[in-house]
Amino acid sequence: MQFDLFPPPPLDLRADAALAARRPPGLYVGTSSWTFPGWGGLVYRGRPTQAQLVRWGLQEYAQHPLFNTVCIDRGYYAPLSPDELEHTARQLPPGYRCGVKVWQAITDPGSAQYLDVGFFKDSVLAPLDRAFAGHLGPLVFQFPPMAHAPPDFVQRLERFFSRLPPGLMSAVELRTPALLTPHYLEALARHGVAHVLNHWERMPGLAAQLRVPGVLTGPHVVARVLLPQGLGYESAREAFAPFDRLQAPDDGLRAAVSHLWERCAAEQRTLWLFVGNKAEGCAPLTVRGLLERVTGAATCRSPEGMPPAGK
Repeated sequence: MQFDLFPPPPLDLRADAALAARRPPGLYVGTSSWTFPGWGGLVYRGRPTQAQLVRWGLQEYAQHPLFNTVCIDRGYYAPLSPDELEHTARQLPPGYRCGVKVWQAITDPGSAQYLDVGFFKDSVLAPLDRAFAGHLGPLVFQFPPMAHAPPDFVQRLERFFSRLPPGLMSAVELRTPALLTPHYLEALARHGVAHVLNHWERMPGLAAQLRVPGVLTGPHVVARVLLPQGLGYESAREAFAPFDRLQAPDDGLRAAVSHLWERCAAEQRTLWLFVGNKAEGCAPLTVRGLLERVTGAATCRSPEGMPPAGK
């Protein structure tokens, strides 16, 4: 990070580095965004401002041993320009891959650009190809809550993904439980697209989604740990800010994530796990707790070529 003449002292990351050394291959864990001043002393040296973190925070975040990915959430609100993507890429080590949320104009049924393949390729994919190709992880297509599910949702979804170039790691996140149907999952599986297992206030819990037949639809799996059920976004923000400590540890959630990894490892799927502050109060500490749970699971089976945790 870019500091003035007197940089803060480094953090003592020895315990986190030892924990990260036990992270199994095929497991990518990081946070949803990185621009939180409350993480000073946990992730960042000193007490950086939000402006500093927006501009340069990813550079220090990517050096922290707990994280080997991050989700760039701001892509949901506006397309990322080549200049923004180049600046972001300059802060990352070679091969460090990030999840990117896709612009909401493409996933909103009320938008003129809803599931428009040409628009997606021009506004989202082309800048990523030019400026971020070496760092691109899963593309997260987050669909908003819908009072009435569009009757042609699955057909349009399948038509959209059938026209995308091969090699993308695409993932669909629902906010409407009624859309989580066998027809939807089968359509994703035909195109190797992941269903996002999300821990979010109005979706079935992570453990419940894991019990849905065929819910793991691609060679990659994406899970987003966002909000406890029954606790809204604004309520969680007010309760948990400035996100500098755990306030609502959830053992059931951690057990579900550990079980999810066991399934991914046994079925030779990679897992991309993105954690938000509003799940337990502090995303980096939730990541630490999840890694402790996963690497301590004696029953965890790794796919061929992936040694068990701790080896």
